[in-house]
Amino acid sequence: MKKQLLFLSIAMIIGLSGCGNSTSNEESQNNNSEPKQEEMKMEMNHSGSGEVPESLKVAENPTYEVGSEAIIKTDHMEGMEGAVATIVGAYDTTAYAISYTPVTGGERVENHKWVIQEEVKDDDDKTLEQGTEVTVEADHMKGMEGALAEIDSAEKTTVYMIDYTPTTGGEEVTNHKWVTESELSAK
Repeated sequence: MKKQLLFLSIAMIIGLSGCGNSTSNEESQNNNSEPKQEEMKMEMNHSGSGEVPESLKVAENPTYEVGSEAIIKTDHMEGMEGAVATIVGAYDTTAYAISYTPVTGGERVENHKWVIQEEVKDDDDKTLEQGTEVTVEADHMKGMEGALAEIDSAEKTTVYMIDYTPTTGGEEVTNHKWVTESELSAK
């Protein structure tokens, strides 16, 4: 059974690699966790449902208001950086970069950005320290929900749910969760 799952996983990765898997010179010069970032980009749920945790607080005065546009300055997924984002939601919370091993098996995912306070089990609104272990309740990527994760960093910020069309072409991504305020710039 494990061999079948391994074969299926490899076949999926090969099939998805047709979506693009290029790295920039900057990425090539970074530490060895970058190839895992590329794998993450392929396995992320590009579009989401738009549902958010009930306890998530809508930002009262966000820099980028719902319905406005901004330029994406990050590359969580290929085709994201430089794309025009339409703001779908803005929420005040703590965003975490996490490392975890998918519950579906496979290599450990390092420094995944972002999971928010309300997406970790038994959160109590207290910012978690680096190194804290938590159970993830988000499903941004295959195998994420239910995984035991380690907090790599925390940032109290406004997070945004966005729609955008990748700069590499293809279908519009809707309800992408999450980008932080520092990952956007005015259009």
